[in-house]
Amino acid sequence: MQGIALALAAGFAVAYLARKWRFPSIPFYIIIGIVLGTTGLNVIHESETAAYLAHMGLLFLLFTMGLHLRPRDVLARKGSFVRAGIIDFAVNFAVGLGAALLLGLPLYEAVVIAAAFFISSSAMALSSLIENRKLGFRESETVVWLMVFEDIVLVLFIILLAATQGGTVSIITATLVFIGACYGLVHLLKDPIRRLFSREDEVPLLFVVTAVLLAAYFSSLAGVPDSLTVIALGSALSMVSQDAPAAIARPFREVFMVLFFVFFGVSVQFTGALSPLLLLGLGVLAILSKLCSGLIIGRLLHRSSLSGVEIWSDTAARGEFSIALAAIYGSAMVSSTVAALVVITAFAGGFTGMYSARIRSALRRGIRRKDARKN
Repeated sequence: MQGIALALAAGFAVAYLARKWRFPSIPFYIIIGIVLGTTGLNVIHESETAAYLAHMGLLFLLFTMGLHLRPRDVLARKGSFVRAGIIDFAVNFAVGLGAALLLGLPLYEAVVIAAAFFISSSAMALSSLIENRKLGFRESETVVWLMVFEDIVLVLFIILLAATQGGTVSIITATLVFIGACYGLVHLLKDPIRRLFSREDEVPLLFVVTAVLLAAYFSSLAGVPDSLTVIALGSALSMVSQDAPAAIARPFREVFMVLFFVFFGVSVQFTGALSPLLLLGLGVLAILSKLCSGLIIGRLLHRSSLSGVEIWSDTAARGEFSIALAAIYGSAMVSSTVAALVVITAFAGGFTGMYSARIRSALRRGIRRKDARKN
């Protein structure tokens, strides 16, 4: 309990300062874990209780992600949404995979790193749009739908990586059965669930928490990744009500996520990890690859390279889902690499998101001066 209390106290201080400075808190949580864990001061250690609470943070994070995967909305925007998402995936996953293989990592570990390399932080991207007052920008909708596309690809990654650890056919079959069961039960009980969410007592809260934990419990009994089941549960419930379960899950997610990130930092071991120079180079490459994909998407959808810079500024940071993949499927090498990747890109993304208007203005002036010299 001492370690959990210290982690929460440090998380509180970091969250307060990060909100005050309008800066992402996730990299600081990871740094806290590294500094206070066995790699640093050795005052926080992993325990079964801490691991369970951290896993709860992961479950509520993924459940909330599922609430934003409303099938009807996704199908309605499949045109530009899919084109932009494919470009985002093709550029960043390919660059991440190539870099990992060049570093001599095995294919499985290279895929985990490439997936983490590709998936931006939805929390940081959306926070950047809100806190920097950019929701009215024409690029904002593109950023939001890119995050949805990445969430869908994350589900596919989880299925792929889970299948490599067990029988491919059996895992996929069981997963599809559980996902179908989530959608079927929610559809069958949609009217009672809708009435339940309209209540103003503790019953809706107990329902959401119980549903998430039962989904994780039954999926573990069947050998299905509980991460997939809670995502499917969230997506199914979003067809009945999105706002109510999201409001209920948010405080659980926020508190337990602090423990998840801090204890992920505690678990990071740099013995046998890549050199600091290589880790820095990988982080810089990740920032540049998002710039490349952002420029292509900006030219394709908005006919403007400056729009691509805006898209890049809000999606450069990697975060919660990159860490989630490393925590579930990564080795010690992968965990240390992804931790460094998240810290570097999150700090850079915090600045690019905050100062994107100045970056675009500077680039616009540079273009005008270049055109003036030509004329």
